[in-house]
Amino acid sequence: MADEKRAWYVLRAISGKEAKVKEVLDAQIRNTDLGKYVFQVLIPTEKVLTVRGGKKVVKEKNLYSGYVFVEAILHGEVMYELRNTTNVIDFLRGKGKDAKPEPLRQSEVQRMLGMADDMAEVTVDSINDYLVGETVKVIFGAFSGFTGEIEEVDRDKKKLKVMVKIFGRKTPLELENSQVERV
Repeated sequence: MADEKRAWYVLRAISGKEAKVKEVLDAQIRNTDLGKYVFQVLIPTEKVLTVRGGKKVVKEKNLYSGYVFVEAILHGEVMYELRNTTNVIDFLRGKGKDAKPEPLRQSEVQRMLGMADDMAEVTVDSINDYLVGETVKVIFGAFSGFTGEIEEVDRDKKKLKVMVKIFGRKTPLELENSQVERV
């Protein structure tokens, strides 16, 4: 075991079943010897603000659909156990028929963990920090479906001035952050 070390690996999972895979692996880590070799299971997500029926709702969306990140030592039966977990397709591997699972580079791990930490600190207020010149689509109100470019951003009032084309003319609209989404 001296030559083996902890590393992050990527498991390919059935899309939409990533949370189930994490749940199963977390239970195995707690209840079996797998916990000696698998240290963390992570599904990076981002918080997205949506409007449903006039109410603001914060939902979590997977950053990498179909992938589950695992910090582990691939020792003995560990690779077999991880690969044969329910809803897991296989490891993300290098090219070739007998390629072994490739660990993520340290820079990729830092970016992924940093992204996960950043997303954990996100609040409803900071989700939609729009910038001047950004293209957005109106998703709520009388102009729903129109696309326009942001001319002004008022962060204090959470309002945007968006220029949309209506009948071939540019028309300014004053909208709340929750009434638009990025295109």
